[in-house]
Amino acid sequence: MPPKGLYVQYGCGLSAPEEWINFDTSPTLRIQKIPILGTLLKKKLYCVFPNNVRVGDIISGLPIPPNSCQGVYSSHTLEHLSLNDFRKAIKNTYTMLLPGGWFRCVVPDLETYARQYIAELESGDDKASHRFLSPRGERTMLGVENRPRGTKGLLESMLGNSHHLWMWDYRSLATELQDAGFIHIRPCTFNDSTDPMFLQVEDPTRFQSAVAIECSK
Repeated sequence: MPPKGLYVQYGCGLSAPEEWINFDTSPTLRIQKIPILGTLLKKKLYCVFPNNVRVGDIISGLPIPPNSCQGVYSSHTLEHLSLNDFRKAIKNTYTMLLPGGWFRCVVPDLETYARQYIAELESGDDKASHRFLSPRGERTMLGVENRPRGTKGLLESMLGNSHHLWMWDYRSLATELQDAGFIHIRPCTFNDSTDPMFLQVEDPTRFQSAVAIECSK
């Protein structure tokens, strides 16, 4: 039986199956999409996105009709949004879904990192807070080692999106989804969806030290 609706992934990075409509907001993708210039610069870019990845921002809304998606997926994207922008993103996600459509999302687990921090602190580790806050991908990525200065620093601060702006545990994320109208909210694991389409976008390594939730409209 063919899918009843579209399948949309936002914050896709380099994972862009043809059966899905894939969006990202990366500055690198925006440069890549510039006619002629993007082609010339492809070899010099840090990474090259698949041609089927579209520029799209879930906060302002994606060019997807309401009530049209059977499935929506987001992995390690929502933690890069401020709280209010997160709520806009979740509202827009809900709007895109068909009644009965599924949303699966994965974010780093604040509870896991907090428990690691406390355990290390209690063991006498003087660097526990550094690892907890490190912006280099060790834990929460909430810390800032150097304040952006000068034109280059300000541009990197505005265009970059590597820092985490809000962290989630299961309870807080589930509550936000419920408040947005989602139902059938449950913790999920890699490849446990009844819809096989999600296997095309899921990566088992992204579920490690993470909160993963499945819910529906």
